Amino acid sequence: MNLATRSHIEWTDATWNPVTGCTKVSQGCKHCYAERLAHRLQAMGSPRYRGGFQVTLHPDVLDQPHHWRKPRRIFVNSMSDLFHPDVPEAFIG
Repeated sequence: MNLATRSHIEWTDATWNPVTGCTKVSQGCKHCYAERLAHRLQAMGSPRYRGGFQVTLHPDVLDQPHHWRKPRRIFVNSMSDLFHPDVPEAFIG
């Protein structure tokens, strides 16, 4: 499962990451929290972060929202850029 069922982010209930990873493209990326967290998760042995912060698709979690029984506020792709050039349009749509 790639859903954090509880989030410490005050404006969301959970996170859902069908894609992880990104590429630094500007100075705004210099202190990226997602990259730091990805490297920490990699060091902890998390299978979703074997490649560190390389763009990685997780098709096994795409249908996850269909199984949610209660409404919730979801932060989608908190650990990536969903519209990164390495994410195929077919995966998004």
